[in-house]
Amino acid sequence: MLNIPRETIGSIIRKFKAKGTVETLPGCGRKKMLTSTAVRYLKRRVEKSPRVTAEELRKDLSDVGTEVSAQTIRRTLRNEGLHARTPRRTPLLSPKNKKRRLQYAKRLLWFVHMTFGILQSTLLILWRQQGGAPGSSGMEAFITQCAPYCLS
Repeated sequence: MLNIPRETIGSIIRKFKAKGTVETLPGCGRKKMLTSTAVRYLKRRVEKSPRVTAEELRKDLSDVGTEVSAQTIRRTLRNEGLHARTPRRTPLLSPKNKKRRLQYAKRLLWFVHMTFGILQSTLLILWRQQGGAPGSSGMEAFITQCAPYCLS
């Protein structure tokens, strides 16, 4: 009639008699240490101040009564897509020094054009200044020939 196996109906009846319900009961295993509210707090705090450490976050949570390790916090943040990275090391430059650096770079900028066709075991390298083709507007082109092994 319903195309349900007799064993399935029997197991549902046995479960109801034993547990008093046919709902899926919670599984066994350790429960999570952090609630969804605590995870949201951690995400917000890290997005607001990215330099905060896991140890500082652990102390914040212990102040409100949740005792977890710093490793648990790191693991939770990784699961939420937030990974610890070392910040990029860049020099602190004043606007004046930024301008000087740009002028210096423009003055010394050279384009290296390499032809990787090996002709009789030599490699042709063409050096020229920015914005100029060989022989145009007084720009000189220098062609250097060297063996492929001399470019180390």
